[in-house]
Amino acid sequence: MAIYHILMLKFKALLPLDEVKAACEAAATLGERCFHPDTKATYMKTLAGGKDNSPEGLANGFTHCFVAKFESEEDRKYYLESDPAHLAFIATVKDKVDKVQVLDFTPGVF
Repeated sequence: MAIYHILMLKFKALLPLDEVKAACEAAATLGERCFHPDTKATYMKTLAGGKDNSPEGLANGFTHCFVAKFESEEDRKYYLESDPAHLAFIATVKDKVDKVQVLDFTPGVF
């Protein structure tokens, strides 16, 4: 059963635009850089993201969002706890953001 992983970021206000762009490019390419430990193949089924453009004004300060799809709980667990590319991304971005929010869901499970 698929699991969607949503990452929302609020970058620091004085962070240079080129650093924001680099961090977003790093997030957007995680699907190409995360490899399954057994198969050595990429395992993130889809990944999309970008800058908030909602006219509703309800972003609560979050400026960017990324949505990844995993095929299984095991894949998500590996990604969150052990994937070297993901862990390196976290280390690179953690000092560039004021706020992070993550929400995961399985379609149809309410």
